[in-house]
Amino acid sequence: MTRHKKQSTPSPLEAHLGFWLRFVSNHVSLRFQQTLEAKGVTVTEWVALRTLWSQDETTYAALIQALGITKGAASKVLSRLEEKGLAGRQLADGSAREQSLGLTTKGKALVPLLAALADANDAHFFGHLSPAERLALTQTMRALVQHHQLKGIPTA
Repeated sequence: MTRHKKQSTPSPLEAHLGFWLRFVSNHVSLRFQQTLEAKGVTVTEWVALRTLWSQDETTYAALIQALGITKGAASKVLSRLEEKGLAGRQLADGSAREQSLGLTTKGKALVPLLAALADANDAHFFGHLSPAERLALTQTMRALVQHHQLKGIPTA
């Protein structure tokens, strides 16, 4: 018979800040995902569209960095956006290999509508907070990102 040391009682899940961050994040993300899917767009496609909207032309490297995914995965996202008539690619000026990525007229019109849905999702979850509380929460999250040098935009 082996003797076991008495183990301390583990802390409850609800005692962990990470639990609450994940709990809220999952609900915020799921609601936004469902809202986007109702418009025929995935979260990853939304991030790609928003990235492409920021500049007239974007390179694969910039899109890959923004999405935090591989070149192959970025190519698949772009292909889906092309099939939906929201984005396109062409050879970059003066290059026989490098492609330039951009939004179509339809894509440019869709981004502000999707951004309004993102704003509405934020308002749904955080609108009851005072402006000072929202600012403090945002600053705290940004401080955590900076402290831990977190990279890549969450798309899943």
